[in-house]
Amino acid sequence: MNRQEVEKTVTEYLKPIFGFALKRCKSIHDAEDLSQEIAAKAFRALLVRDDISDMGKFIWTVAHNALSNYYRDAAKSMVGVSIDEVAELIADPCSEAGTDDNRDAIRRLQSEIAYLSKLQRRILIAYYFENRRQADIARDLDIPLGTVKWHLFEAKKELKRGMATVRKTSELKFNPVKFHFNCIIGSMGKKSPDEFFRSALTQNICYCVRNTAKTVNDIADDLGVSPVYVETEVESLEEYGLLQAQKDKYIVNFIINEPTAELLAAQDEMYKRAAELFANDLYDELTSSGILDDPDIRCGQTDRPISLTESPKADRNFILWSLIPYIAARSGDKLMNEHISFEEVATIRPDGAHNIFNTSVIPDDMVLPEDYVPMNNWCGPMWNGNGEKVFWQIDSEWSDRGKYHFYQFSGDSARVLSLYDRECEDRLSKDEYTWLCERGYVKTNGDYDGFFKSAWQVVILDSKDIRDRLLAVGERIKMKYTDQFDALKAPYAEAVLKSVPAHLRKTKEYELQFVFHSDGWFLLHCITALLKNGKLKEPTENQKKSLTTLILPA
Repeated sequence: MNRQEVEKTVTEYLKPIFGFALKRCKSIHDAEDLSQEIAAKAFRALLVRDDISDMGKFIWTVAHNALSNYYRDAAKSMVGVSIDEVAELIADPCSEAGTDDNRDAIRRLQSEIAYLSKLQRRILIAYYFENRRQADIARDLDIPLGTVKWHLFEAKKELKRGMATVRKTSELKFNPVKFHFNCIIGSMGKKSPDEFFRSALTQNICYCVRNTAKTVNDIADDLGVSPVYVETEVESLEEYGLLQAQKDKYIVNFIINEPTAELLAAQDEMYKRAAELFANDLYDELTSSGILDDPDIRCGQTDRPISLTESPKADRNFILWSLIPYIAARSGDKLMNEHISFEEVATIRPDGAHNIFNTSVIPDDMVLPEDYVPMNNWCGPMWNGNGEKVFWQIDSEWSDRGKYHFYQFSGDSARVLSLYDRECEDRLSKDEYTWLCERGYVKTNGDYDGFFKSAWQVVILDSKDIRDRLLAVGERIKMKYTDQFDALKAPYAEAVLKSVPAHLRKTKEYELQFVFHSDGWFLLHCITALLKNGKLKEPTENQKKSLTTLILPA
């Protein structure tokens, strides 16, 4: 349409448009703004269109779309409903609109509306704020008209009851907790813990229901926030199995450790004593038995450039950085009392994860012994297999993998194994070698003419025989110290189980089965004990990227 025709058409509809807006807005000022927006949108659209067969239908379609945006924007600035429209529910009918008492009541009502259920809020918004008919609300929500009327009646009662309630908040409102040492046992899935616990709100929602199930409103009172925001987070946490619904209440579905200084000191002493027994014997036998000279233990880790004529050979110290934690973690499986299976306590999550999650809350002012061994930048043990080979790795304060996170491990390890298998039979591309080199898994001579002269920097066990022989060494030592290990573990396990809520004790019992086995604390203490007595040496800078990493038969 040409501009003159458009101006004439829009002018004809200005008065009906204003009447439409005036009936649906809460003030004349808003009606004027909305009618101007409708006219402007219609004007712009008509300038570029010549296919309008029903002008009235077109104008009112534009009007309803603009009205929907108006409602949505207005609702964002309120806690779910127009206070001016429903203030009469709780205001003294004899009071004047501008009195301090009425203003206080309106502010309080804004807070109380958030405590209504989601359905009640939706109905209240539609009826009081959007001025919609009850029959239309029932149709849109696919519920009976009588249900809409009942919810409106109940919502009014709840608002009045809430206005008379003295709401209390816990210390979490002023002193929120922070999660430390997130740990996952099992498969990662597509989401990381950082995504689940991206804010202090989600962490503290879980913390306040760690022992007792609570309603959304109870959680909101504890945290001093609107239930509307709690409700959204609770839905997501329940969907991913981190919260468990119990009728209208929720309770945490993962372990939040709250160790005392006494418990951490006892844990530290237990691991120190166990590591001194096991790690020293293991080191001595590995270095004195000649097993490290077996040709099936390979590693091309070297600080020198790759030679075109000589095969590089890693020093024993570097190889032991991988073998000692691996043997400590994987040996002696038959000595474990595995009376609880992973499937009994793990959670299957919508992102493909199948795991057990736990975290810790430790006060900033906790005083620990001076020789306490902290777990700094520790991740693992982690492993992934392709049916024929396994990629096994630990990330620690001694390694240097940049901004490495355990949720990257699955994808990276699968690619490493694939490239390793291919290189044994064929050449890799320059980009593939570059990817491996950047991560420290491979070193090349830097001269690519169709292939590199390369060397794998990780420790490789070439046969099941050498793997089994190494694990047999660890098993013999663990059998030798079985009674001492059991005596060290018993009081610690008892104290830990007492600190865990009853509904999660079975999960904690499952985890305790792995103490002195594939247990990160035990492996950390084994390394620390050998570094302290000088048997194990610090890795060189060039060794840190590929430290404590193995490829071995499945």
